[in-house]
Amino acid sequence: MEGITSGVMSFDKPALLEKRIRLLEAIAETGSINSAAKRIGQSYKATWEAVDTMNNLSNQPLVTRVTGGSGGGGTTLTSVGIKLVANYSVLKKEYERFLNRLSTAGDFEMNSLKHIQRIAMQISARNQLMGKIGEIKQAKVNAEVSIVLKSGVILVSTITNSAVEELGLEIGDEVVGIIKASSVLISNVLDIATSARNKLAGIITDIKIGEVNAQVSIDIGQNDVVVSTITAESVRALSLAVGTRVCAIIKSSSILIGK
Repeated sequence: MEGITSGVMSFDKPALLEKRIRLLEAIAETGSINSAAKRIGQSYKATWEAVDTMNNLSNQPLVTRVTGGSGGGGTTLTSVGIKLVANYSVLKKEYERFLNRLSTAGDFEMNSLKHIQRIAMQISARNQLMGKIGEIKQAKVNAEVSIVLKSGVILVSTITNSAVEELGLEIGDEVVGIIKASSVLISNVLDIATSARNKLAGIITDIKIGEVNAQVSIDIGQNDVVVSTITAESVRALSLAVGTRVCAIIKSSSILIGK
């Protein structure tokens, strides 16, 4: 479950972790996905997606459907789900006591917790860029989320409306744009015409060439670095070198958002 990193559970993401726990509690109390969704103020579709995600991330299912019976069936927590909710309550209380103790320590800066958690995040994607949400444009199915990086560069990510709801995204939220290096294309034509939503101009700061592929690092401003994996042949064909000004091209659908 998101919020668990290196064996330490984080309780400062009420938009996701707390919401999922509240969902499990609502399912346990109502025995109905529809009723649970209404209780936590979430759509039926997003609620089932959250249940599927939690079941996928758990070694054993947390929620199960019950068929038959006088009520015609419903949804309930498994024994594992019941234990998880109970254990979460205990852990949260201990976490709050821990924070209270930290807050009294004069030499500890509470804002450092967020930075420590972000640094500790372990994912396979090479690019993790922090920024704040500047705009959210929602259509029928998908939403365009604009992330303003510390360099002022804007990343545009296309995600589902359900993901916006699940993450509780709002303008001003601090988020992380996550991009696989293989999803970053490079052009030495700065004003290239392309259908890709993100065209980021920058300067190459490092090139590591292997037998087949190469890793190219591009500084797009204020030490925001985007890393691209392309073929070694492409590096030679484009005459790429450290100091070369290039354009990093990224489809909006290739940018995931973490919060």
